[in-house]
Amino acid sequence: MPALRHVPPSSLALPLRAFAVAAIVAVLAGCASRTRAPVEDRAAAPPPKPPAAATAPAAPTGAPAAEPDWRPSTYTVKRGDTLHQIALDHGLDYRELAAWNGIENVNLIRVGQVLRLTAPGDTAAAASGVTTAPLRSVPAVVEAKPAAPGAALPAPAVARNTETYKSSPKALKEPYSEQAVRDVTRIAAQPPEPVALAAPAPAAAPKPEPPKAEARPEVPRTPAGDADDDDRVDWVWPAKGKVVGTFSESANLKGIDIAGAAGTPVVASAGGTVVYAGTGLRGYGKLIIIKHNRTYLSAYAHNREILVKEGQAVTKGQKIAEMGNTDASEVKLHFEIRRLGKPMDPARYLPPA
Repeated sequence: MPALRHVPPSSLALPLRAFAVAAIVAVLAGCASRTRAPVEDRAAAPPPKPPAAATAPAAPTGAPAAEPDWRPSTYTVKRGDTLHQIALDHGLDYRELAAWNGIENVNLIRVGQVLRLTAPGDTAAAASGVTTAPLRSVPAVVEAKPAAPGAALPAPAVARNTETYKSSPKALKEPYSEQAVRDVTRIAAQPPEPVALAAPAPAAAPKPEPPKAEARPEVPRTPAGDADDDDRVDWVWPAKGKVVGTFSESANLKGIDIAGAAGTPVVASAGGTVVYAGTGLRGYGKLIIIKHNRTYLSAYAHNREILVKEGQAVTKGQKIAEMGNTDASEVKLHFEIRRLGKPMDPARYLPPA
């Protein structure tokens, strides 16, 4: 066997280094020859917006909603009050107010007197005609327990507080025998006992009719239309002239003032019934009040002449007075529109001048 020759390590180092360098160069060359895949920059897209909710169409604008009736059912008279002023402040006819309270002299009311502001019997219960009756007691309900399978069903229990409960003695059951049969036959053969009938009561003598009360003159009532139409009034200007005073709640100006020459025609701003014509309200001079329906009144103050009378029906635009300066420092018409007695701004109701 030939002897192995020892090779020194230093002689093998050079070939190994050369092989390693060649391998590294080959790897780098292969990497350089590959085509790099295109890189697409995909930024995170914002989430889709939810569909916009459908917007409801705006409600049509129009006249403000009608306010509820604020008036109380009674009023306590204070010092300085007059029946005419109380009626005006509550949108009422003073003659009806007097009739509801049994007032004979409309110029005489007492401090502390309580006046009713509605017609007698004018309540929701009376209008509906519904009557109520006391409730009857209801028999108690007893929950029955389920019977065992195959067992006979018990007789229905009857509450002792019902009309069907009987307090008479119960019949006794006897065993069958010939004596029992004879007893039953004997009882059945007996004739029924006569029953005495009560004699009819004598007819009551007719009661004398009470004397009839003297009929009071009927107060003419204002014609009232449909309740739904009470806020639909066709207004016109009550007079021609320059507006020299405007409505103001803060300054207690309850209407507008229209200046003009003495004798200028004053017309009804809407159709209705004259419920007042006179000088009984302090600060108004010769005054006319017209009730148009169950909601609205209009007032015409400081007139020189009044051409209508109480209870008279008037039409829109009809001449009712002549402009003057009674209880005023200048010739003018003071005009008010009142809704349920509350002063309203006439500019909201009158057509453009």
